[in-house]
Amino acid sequence: MPTTATAASRRKKTSRRDEEAPLIPILARKVREIEAKAQRSKLGPTNRVKFQVIAFLVREERARVKSDAELGDSARAELLKRLDGVATILAKTAARDTSLIQLLEADQATSPVAKRMRRDWLLESGAELAPEELVITDIAPVRTTQVVPAALAEKQVTPPSVESRQLANPFLAPDLTPRPASVPRRRLDGWELMGPLYKAFESGAGGSAASMELPPLPEYDHISPKGREVMVHQSRFVESVRAGHRSFLLADEPGLGKTAQSVLAASVADAYPLLVVVPNVVKMNWAREVELWTPQRRATVIQGDGDDIDAFADVFIVNYEILDRHLSWLGAIGLKGMVVDEAHFIKNLSSQRSQNVLALASRIREREQHPLMLALTGTPLINDVEDFDAIWRFLGWTNGEKPEPVLMEKLDATGLTPADKSFYAEAREAVISMGIVRRKKKDVAADLPDKLIADLPVQLDDEYGRSIRAAERELGERMAAKYRRIVEARAAAHGPSGSHEIDDDIVRLVAHNELEESKAAGTGGDNVFTMVRRIGQAKAMLAADYAAQLQRSVEKVVFFAKHIDVMDQAEAHFAASGIKAVSIRGDQSTPARQQAIDAFNNDPSVGIAVCSLTAAGVGVNLQVASNVVLAELSWTAAEQTQAIDRVHRIGQDEPVTAWRIIAAHTIDTKIAELIDQKQGLAARALDGEAVEEVPGESVQLAALMHLLREALGAA
Repeated sequence: MPTTATAASRRKKTSRRDEEAPLIPILARKVREIEAKAQRSKLGPTNRVKFQVIAFLVREERARVKSDAELGDSARAELLKRLDGVATILAKTAARDTSLIQLLEADQATSPVAKRMRRDWLLESGAELAPEELVITDIAPVRTTQVVPAALAEKQVTPPSVESRQLANPFLAPDLTPRPASVPRRRLDGWELMGPLYKAFESGAGGSAASMELPPLPEYDHISPKGREVMVHQSRFVESVRAGHRSFLLADEPGLGKTAQSVLAASVADAYPLLVVVPNVVKMNWAREVELWTPQRRATVIQGDGDDIDAFADVFIVNYEILDRHLSWLGAIGLKGMVVDEAHFIKNLSSQRSQNVLALASRIREREQHPLMLALTGTPLINDVEDFDAIWRFLGWTNGEKPEPVLMEKLDATGLTPADKSFYAEAREAVISMGIVRRKKKDVAADLPDKLIADLPVQLDDEYGRSIRAAERELGERMAAKYRRIVEARAAAHGPSGSHEIDDDIVRLVAHNELEESKAAGTGGDNVFTMVRRIGQAKAMLAADYAAQLQRSVEKVVFFAKHIDVMDQAEAHFAASGIKAVSIRGDQSTPARQQAIDAFNNDPSVGIAVCSLTAAGVGVNLQVASNVVLAELSWTAAEQTQAIDRVHRIGQDEPVTAWRIIAAHTIDTKIAELIDQKQGLAARALDGEAVEEVPGESVQLAALMHLLREALGAA
């Protein structure tokens, strides 16, 4: 029949084209799978790697087809047309998810998992590969025979107080715990296991949440300091430490108190001295959390060369950027535990940052048999499943080439090998039991307040920050001089009062006059308004960086700022970080404003809404997010509440967390305190709650009175 003949002819023609380029139908099938996934939802790590490899192979195949002298012009044109079809689908998919655009670059598809995928597809197409292409090795493990590499030797510093500590106790207490005997040869020793372990997580083998079984809630709370209470999910984590577990990937969502859990875990494990490596923006917050949850312990924050640190402290807090110059003395001080906050920062094993962290972790395990090792991150996986690699090495679960003995024993106990299909579910559970803990807000919603305001104090330790503190001191001294002139004038007219106490009436008078002069001056000179604006500018990048980290964990974040220049800086930072953001400002037309709101609420690729605290604080529904970053403080409690209520509203099914970025050791701290007092006033007046009565002056006036009292106290 003609139809049959035509069909046979078409099949024969297709077969001939595929013989000339057998890889193309494989690429076409794979790219359609990616397209279908992208249409339904944001692509996960595995499909992002597939996207990379398809783009890489399309370039390779196009170059091969163009240079193949045996192909006729028509055949070459037909094959190039088919490759263009695959490339078009890639481009359309990248337009839907703009984070994929960077994966189209020529230097992509170089990770081990991408190389393995490329190899398998080429073999499927019948290609003959060179021997070196058949064997794909993981990134070589970081060798940690020395903590300080030769290249960093000259950068090492030893703070004076560290020398004092070393002289006071020149001999570290020996670890007399018996070391395990030599490990016998195991059944799985001859198997390549890292690939199967990654595959076990990549495929979600077993289907259950990746969180280890934790002990039940203890009958009594033995760990909360006076006036504080540990939540149920936090208490269960700490109980696992009390039971003897010492290494964890704590991957709770933001807002569930990973910092507090880590601080309490260190206390229960007596893991002091403890090293905490963190992003710069949260250093001060860590010091505050140590003080709140373990008031009997001392924390010291390492700045610069560490000249001002307390070397006799229990907890040393350092940011990633300056860790390299402190490796020597930290490696010798006898650390018994280490916490790496935002642990996805170390995923690039070739970076010096990652190598510094892994070298110190290795030194700690050499000297302490059961150290407390905690990796904290809400986003352990960013690009592909092999992002686990550096974290597992830090925790001592693997060395990059194979599992370490404890994990190997668990895998061996399954009685299975990677040749068995059921091995993958068992292997995933074995790794999880090593210490992966992952809870989401919705999982512990009953344990959480419906709205939480969490303060993140940041240190403005650059020249600009120092100039702000100097300006505050000058303002306080200027008001103090006025105060003293009034006191002296009264004494001259009525005689000395005989009291050396600060006169609150004169303080209020001087502060009120200063406030009126500031309002009249506007942006001229140093006054309370210009200083708050400068503080906002100084915090802008720190706040934007925190919001970017948060977005990678929770997908949607609302970022509030008061001033346009702070919003501009934040938007530039998000763009540079590859995060798509929309802006909601006062100068927008109504259609443009609504378009930005709809994009944030409906477009999965939009991660952050940058909002004006005044223009977007009312009449805007952003409840698709449950996390808010307040980069600048308002002058009123009501304005702050209105901003948070853009996400905390009817229809919100998750607890809301507002992260306030507070500039430590500045008037910012006092303003935050005053705003909280005003909220307490509303709770007392409107809700009948028993809260302390507060003065009725404005936040601006109260802040100026605070500055004046500080200046008079210092004098």
